[in-house]
Amino acid sequence: MNSLGLDKPPAETRVVVAMSGGVDSSTTAALMAEQGFDVIGVTLKLYDHGEMAGRKGACCAGVDIQDAKRVAKKLGIPHKVFNYESRFKESVIEVFADTYLAGETPIPCVLCNQTVKFRDLLDAARDMGADALATGHYVRRVDAADGPELHQASDAAKDQSYFLFATTKEQLSFLRFPLGEMDKAETRAHAERLGLAVADKPESQDICFVPNGSYAGVVEKLRPGAALPGDIVDLDGNVLGHHDGIINFTVGQRRGLGIAAPEPLYVVRVEADTRRVVAGPKAALLVQEFPVGGINWLGTGDAPEGDIEVNVKIRSTGKPIAATLKVHGGAGATVVLHEPEAGAAPGQACVFYDAERMLGGGWIMRGSGAGPETLDPTP
Repeated sequence: MNSLGLDKPPAETRVVVAMSGGVDSSTTAALMAEQGFDVIGVTLKLYDHGEMAGRKGACCAGVDIQDAKRVAKKLGIPHKVFNYESRFKESVIEVFADTYLAGETPIPCVLCNQTVKFRDLLDAARDMGADALATGHYVRRVDAADGPELHQASDAAKDQSYFLFATTKEQLSFLRFPLGEMDKAETRAHAERLGLAVADKPESQDICFVPNGSYAGVVEKLRPGAALPGDIVDLDGNVLGHHDGIINFTVGQRRGLGIAAPEPLYVVRVEADTRRVVAGPKAALLVQEFPVGGINWLGTGDAPEGDIEVNVKIRSTGKPIAATLKVHGGAGATVVLHEPEAGAAPGQACVFYDAERMLGGGWIMRGSGAGPETLDPTP
């Protein structure tokens, strides 16, 4: 049994490594090569940075692709570049824009993992005769009696399990995450030890295709005329001010409302149909239950059943919150938090945990499950 849990000598085990050009994926490839695996590096060209930023001739991730090529050359492994621009645009960027127009808050990184990376790239890896697809995600894959499980990374500060909730059981059987037991300092130390030029490369803090963090700018470019003006109203519908487009607002936002008030106001909800932004005190953001849809289940059995006690994360950086998952059947459920919490925004993910094991998750929806109303407020 080799270090990837496969019953083959490393030299006879082909591993495709998704190489983004950053230190994490580069170190993953280097560690696999060092252990003697038959490694092929693959980099995905996903978008044209110049087009997204409104500048010609600035190829997307051009520097990152070149960094990945240099690392592969240093390691002496084959390197391929796949042009997935059209797939990424359809599966991620277009959905991102439409979700913002609907007054919701999208998570494109989840969609990218769900579609382009763990669907399309995984299929391509199989076509190349791979035994496994390895990535630089900070998450742990644990083999158990009922099959592989997905667990949080050893370094809680770097854990990326939230973004992988849509990974299927079939995909998980093929995936490997060699960095799951490490922290960032260990990864960089390995990169330095192995002589990788990207050892000190800084991390990107923004969504890859959003130049300078301007989400509204990207949406307006993709959907000309989307930034239509409207009213900012209080919880009773009284007009407090005006705005230049709902694409500039997300639930929980405090800054940028442009309203003078005796107490801080937050965006409580965004109403796409009426182009209204509803603002209120922080207490108005508290919710105790909300519907989730599109559930992907990685726990025991083929699907969740009945009421299940779980911990949930409703933000990637949030702490797990005790909750009851009330399953309706199919891919729908209601999450009932044991204590009210702020920040449950439609369009975001709600991810379920049993201690460190990630059980799956779903998309936070509007209303109580019976219609397109807003999230149910705390009584």
